[in-house]
Amino acid sequence: MSSTNLAARAGRWSARHRKTAIFGWLLFVVLATVIGGSVGQKSLESAKMGNGESKRHDLIVEAADFPTTAGERVLVQGKGGLRSDSPQVTAAVTDVRSRLGQIPGVTDVEKPLLSKDGRSVLVAYQLPGSEKRNDRKHLQRVGAAPLAAVDAVAKAHPELRVEQHGDASEERALGDKRKAEEAREQQLSIGGTLLILALTFGALVAAGVPLLLGVTSIMATIGLLAPLSQLSPLHAAVQQVVLLIGLAVGVDYAMFYLRRMTQEQDRGRSPEAALAVAAATSGRAVLISGFTVMAAMAGMFLSGNAIFSSFGIGTILVVAVAMLGSLTFVPAVLSFLGEKGWLEKGRLPFILKRRHRTRGESRVWNAVLNRVLARPVVSVVVAGGALLALSVPALGMHFKEPGIEGMSRSEPIIQTLDRIDAAFPGDTLPATVAIKADDVTRPAVQDSIQELQQQALATGELSEPTRVDVSPDKSVAIVSFAIKGKGTDAASEASLAALRDDVVPATVGRLPGAEVAVGGLTAWSKDFLDTMQARLPLVFGFVLTLAFLLLLVTFRSVVVPLKAIVLNLLSVGAAYGVLTLVFQDGHGEALLGFTSVGGITPWLPLFLFVVLFGLSMDYHVFVLSKVRELVDRGRTTEQAVAEGIKSTASVITSAAAVMVVTFAAFATGSDQTMKQLGIGLAAAVLIDATIVRAVLLPATMKLLGERNWWLPRPLRWLPKLEHEPEVVPA
Repeated sequence: MSSTNLAARAGRWSARHRKTAIFGWLLFVVLATVIGGSVGQKSLESAKMGNGESKRHDLIVEAADFPTTAGERVLVQGKGGLRSDSPQVTAAVTDVRSRLGQIPGVTDVEKPLLSKDGRSVLVAYQLPGSEKRNDRKHLQRVGAAPLAAVDAVAKAHPELRVEQHGDASEERALGDKRKAEEAREQQLSIGGTLLILALTFGALVAAGVPLLLGVTSIMATIGLLAPLSQLSPLHAAVQQVVLLIGLAVGVDYAMFYLRRMTQEQDRGRSPEAALAVAAATSGRAVLISGFTVMAAMAGMFLSGNAIFSSFGIGTILVVAVAMLGSLTFVPAVLSFLGEKGWLEKGRLPFILKRRHRTRGESRVWNAVLNRVLARPVVSVVVAGGALLALSVPALGMHFKEPGIEGMSRSEPIIQTLDRIDAAFPGDTLPATVAIKADDVTRPAVQDSIQELQQQALATGELSEPTRVDVSPDKSVAIVSFAIKGKGTDAASEASLAALRDDVVPATVGRLPGAEVAVGGLTAWSKDFLDTMQARLPLVFGFVLTLAFLLLLVTFRSVVVPLKAIVLNLLSVGAAYGVLTLVFQDGHGEALLGFTSVGGITPWLPLFLFVVLFGLSMDYHVFVLSKVRELVDRGRTTEQAVAEGIKSTASVITSAAAVMVVTFAAFATGSDQTMKQLGIGLAAAVLIDATIVRAVLLPATMKLLGERNWWLPRPLRWLPKLEHEPEVVPA
């Protein structure tokens, strides 16, 4: 019988031509990796990452071809009663400047800056920068000699504090630690995933199949991103996002497939027949959920920001690659292993016997589901109320980039930065004004720049040090000011407002024919946040509408997609609430090893929404596909809900555990932004796989009964996706 099920046809073809499917997939992965390595990923320019006026500022500066530099600042501070004008301090400052001036590549060794309290002296200098962002090897190379020179001065003057902070010194202090953290995160993700898979399937060979799909999908995607980046440059963090999402969906898709096959074998089917059923059911669910996840990820293209577009490209591609592998490579591998009887090699005897005895069902979840289905109203009220209560803190969510403020204060290099900020407030993250004109050295322009500096300092919101840098072609001048606050707080925003709204329009903003823009971290953060808040309704509307249409066509029901959207929004809202409680209010600081900055990373809510909505739909489609399959085969909705959710609960739990481990591993490092991302994703998946899928979904389906499948008469022309005919067990 010819089937309309694409997944079933792909699975059958792959099982019949398994050598072609297996070696074809491996060749695809190898070729993608080789091509990616030879082409190289083109990075998104930092000037194109922002929004609004600050992006215009960065583009003006980028086009002016200023020399690429990495800044360093040396702090010389007297201990005890020594002041900045004491002979010891003066001698140390002279020594620092003399040594730095003799090192090739060191430029702009500025004259010493004295602190207001008379205790500290600051010497700033520049190192040659790299065209590549965060080029660790370059920073280590160019920073070696000047860092050693400053260390030598510190040893020669033990009565003083002589230390420095900047790109190169921070790389020396934290670079190896960050690299080790990244390696540990990956090891925890992969190791934890393998352990969960082994406990799920009771055999190491079976556990290796989903992990193999996840890893090869990531490898192929990273390779394919390189040629794509030549058309649209990508943010450097896209590979981390691909690793995060690729391991989660790749493992999940293969798990859905493998679990259905083992369940069918436990019911008496041959490996070949069990694989055919898995391809027709779980394979189709993977196909539908994959497209739903990609539709959600496409919402990032509407964010209005190039960083999100990079993430959108990476996540959509890795989901597509994982989906392709699950429909071709996985059935071919399972066909080969099933025929050889190798799926249960590397047995964990107790777990394997228990899996066979229970046919993959969980006693715990069966007990929970029996109680939920017996009291659906109570279950909806209690579970729904709990999620609403957990979502309430999100109403008070504030946005703030953790940045330097969110870094651990136990690190000596960060303590140095704190001392510099205390002695010279506002100098670390200055506000900058870019002025573009035919010739910025003309007297009229110079007079306006001088007026800009005078009026800015007169406001009291901006302060020294202030400096003016002119581009080599004299077309752009950059005027910098120290600002109040810590860069992204209310005090910093007040300094920015004074500069943008009052000082600039009254001075350089009146220059005829000149283009003026204010930038810096504070401006970048504010413009980014303003854009995100403006675009958030558009992204939400796009994702929800597309998800509704996909589920409407898939399940031929208006109720199913509406309910899915409501349930998924509940899990996302609860995740936002957890983020607010933990990272904004500071609950759990000691446990997670961070210090709250009083806000959530501005880009995180939008990113979390599209990712969580997509992953939640992943589970929703898998569960409902099983329920719909049983309904189509004659069960009542109540019977189908009970049987379908019980048979999928354990695999959903295992799949969720994989995601939780993968995401939580990224919360073990010192980067607070990654902690927020990891905890937000892990909490949402955990909530979704337990409270939503095991309580709210079955309870609401029980209450609605046959109304779950209501389709208005005008929509009954929608195609019906038939399931494969039931195969009688051997």
